[in-house]
Amino acid sequence: MRVLLVEDFRPLRNSIAQALRELGYVVDEAGDGRAALWSLGSGQTDLVVLDIMLPGVDGFGVLKAIRAKSNAPAVLMLTAKDTVDDRVAGLDAGADDYLVKPFALEELMARVRALIRRRYQVDSATLRIGPLIMDLNARRVYRPDNGSEVLLSASEYSIFEYLAMRKGQVVSRSDIWDHTHGGDSAPESNVVDVFIGLLRKKIDAAAGCRLIHTRRGLGYVLAETE
Repeated sequence: MRVLLVEDFRPLRNSIAQALRELGYVVDEAGDGRAALWSLGSGQTDLVVLDIMLPGVDGFGVLKAIRAKSNAPAVLMLTAKDTVDDRVAGLDAGADDYLVKPFALEELMARVRALIRRRYQVDSATLRIGPLIMDLNARRVYRPDNGSEVLLSASEYSIFEYLAMRKGQVVSRSDIWDHTHGGDSAPESNVVDVFIGLLRKKIDAAAGCRLIHTRRGLGYVLAETE
């Protein structure tokens, strides 16, 4: 999943970005409001972690621009202001959640996970996919009937998680790549097909059936039946 982190204080931004990347998120960074608006132009962001006090365009200005977009990402606002009026103002402006500085990174990560699940209308931190269970918090896939775990690389897991979040929907190769790896590879690369092939060998073997299906010319879909 792809997160845009907008924070002008570099040490804090570095700390949050590292924590997010360690959890497998693709992280775009911006140190001011104008850079944030430019990053949002790709339209591939799942969540924005947004500081209010920013140089140039402030957090409320960025939030207003986000809410004017169709299929807008979720927004978690960060601020040093901790009065009730400030929190109400942020939520009324369209923020999905609000976290006051200083905060524990563990709480921030939990809120990030919850907001991304909400964005994809996923009600639980565990997803059932055929005979398999995906634990979104522990980042593991296993069969509950025999306890066997499907051992996935970080890239394989990220792609499978994105397909699982959009279960039943056809997703294009470029969409998969943008949400799970960002701009680390050329769009015309067949790297997504390679990862899908590796995933199928592991997932289909564990499930005993095909779960990832190809839609020729369109992309892939995760479905329990064809």
